[in-house]
Amino acid sequence: MNEVPKHIGIILDGNRRFAKKLMLKPWKGHEWGMEKVKKVLEWCKETGVPELTLYAFSIQNFQRPKDEFEYLMKLFADAFKELMTDANKKKLEEIQVRFIGRTWMFPQEVQDEMKKLTEMTADNTPYKINFAMAYGGREEVIDAVKKIADAVQKGKMDINAINEQTFAENLYLNSEPEIIIRTGGDHRTSNFLIWQSHYSEWFFLEKTWPEFEKEDLIQVINEFKTRERRFGK
Repeated sequence: MNEVPKHIGIILDGNRRFAKKLMLKPWKGHEWGMEKVKKVLEWCKETGVPELTLYAFSIQNFQRPKDEFEYLMKLFADAFKELMTDANKKKLEEIQVRFIGRTWMFPQEVQDEMKKLTEMTADNTPYKINFAMAYGGREEVIDAVKKIADAVQKGKMDINAINEQTFAENLYLNSEPEIIIRTGGDHRTSNFLIWQSHYSEWFFLEKTWPEFEKEDLIQVINEFKTRERRFGK
């Protein structure tokens, strides 16, 4: 029997389809999605899962229509500011917040709020929330290769020292989720944690992200406990 997972990744999919069900502009669904993220901060503690990685905004999402993109950027900036208010700081008392991806691609205001939130929670334990923002798994691998190549070129790393461990240490995220959940009904991995998920247990849910509830998370964890994980043996 597996224990409660130490790390869960979630692909937050279906916000726009949820809004369409309500006959709203598609990007309005992101408001419900952001509220659900705030609840996940609490579920992280309640379920005893010490680390969550949330796929919130991909590299490809920068191609969204201009109105939707600008709306999302304001939503991100406002949400991060709200998390840092006195009313919400208690929710983050034990949670370290990190952002992984090419975050320099975001408008400066969003970058500034990310930095403040990261610094404010840097010493918090024992829980971690990683927001994958301007993220792509292939891009992460490319960036790791560049870091390693630069280190070898500068004489800081011996090429013979490169192995799976040293490669993982140069990724945005050196942690492997036991579970990855994708909401929204699609059965694709969508370039998410392609290195770290090599032996993750995947769960594809029909519910859109705004419809996802704590009971769904618990059900996934309980099913995970029953799965036999052979790791190729």
